[in-house]
Amino acid sequence: MEKDLLNHEDLAGDRGMIDDIFDETYHEKGGPKPPMQYVWRNIILMSLLHLGAILGLTLIPSAKIQTLAWALQPCLHHCLLFCVAVFIVSPDLFLVQSFLEQAGDVDQVKRMQKRFSKECHRSYKATLPLRIFLTIVNSMAFQNDIYEWVRDHRVHHKFSETDADPHNAKRGFFFSHIGWLLVRKHPDVIEKGQKLDLSDLKADKVVMFQRKYYKPSVVLLCFVLPTVVPWYFWDESIIISFFIPAILRYALGLNATWLVNSAAHMFGNRPYDQYINPRENPLVSLGALGEGFHNYHHTFPYDYSTSEFGWHFNLTTAFIDLMCLLGLASDRKKVSKEVILARKMRTGDGSHKSG
Repeated sequence: MEKDLLNHEDLAGDRGMIDDIFDETYHEKGGPKPPMQYVWRNIILMSLLHLGAILGLTLIPSAKIQTLAWALQPCLHHCLLFCVAVFIVSPDLFLVQSFLEQAGDVDQVKRMQKRFSKECHRSYKATLPLRIFLTIVNSMAFQNDIYEWVRDHRVHHKFSETDADPHNAKRGFFFSHIGWLLVRKHPDVIEKGQKLDLSDLKADKVVMFQRKYYKPSVVLLCFVLPTVVPWYFWDESIIISFFIPAILRYALGLNATWLVNSAAHMFGNRPYDQYINPRENPLVSLGALGEGFHNYHHTFPYDYSTSEFGWHFNLTTAFIDLMCLLGLASDRKKVSKEVILARKMRTGDGSHKSG
């Protein structure tokens, strides 16, 4: 199916939303910043998670090869779940996040970004089987339910690097990487999030069903399933089954996702817009399977590929293209080469040649 080539002026009318476009009218409030309030529950849980991940690393020499393959090849799990979804439900169009962004980091069932970004940006449509599959994968990732993730991601784009940005990179690497999860949100994040139009999410039964049953789905799909499979099917130690396929996998996946918020906002070039913080970071793209082309993504958030270079370091794009080939996705939005080149010439830093 042909990809739609969009110009900036076609954006609002084509997608029916502009909540992911940076709001230049927003100004941070004057006066002293509100005091930082620590969320000790999250601090303790994140500390325990990473201590458990370190223990998982020490157990790797004792693990069976099947267990390591199970922990490091999450795409195998996704394929099984996808086959089930295809055969038990009927198709119906809906806008969703790319599988790789929310669920396909090399070590963990993610964003695959960071992260239902495609649902945030309405950059393509997916059938009901794919929607259900991605919802399951989102629960396996345990990075907030779709509704909350999309809301925060839209706020992040609309108010990037301001007090209203949930993981404002101007507050430092640690804050944008993990610190934002360890403290209460800035009041502006809450205020602006409440003003977003989330009617599309509220009207979707799949999204709201997951939100209602998110906690039990996470326990089952993120922790119980990865642990039980190696213990039951090839007699792996229950300790190894828990600390490698569940805990270590989850911790590595979280950190790969978080690098999009931290490293990809601080390190790299800015060929599309030198006046914004997000950068092009090839190392993050490798870890997050396509999410490191971040200067492009923030400049053109409505492009389904999050990059102008197609499948180059971008398995997310390859997955969406495959789904379109199979008839499970459609209506991909793509920015034209002419618009990209014009934007480079106008606001880029001159560091990047067009592909």
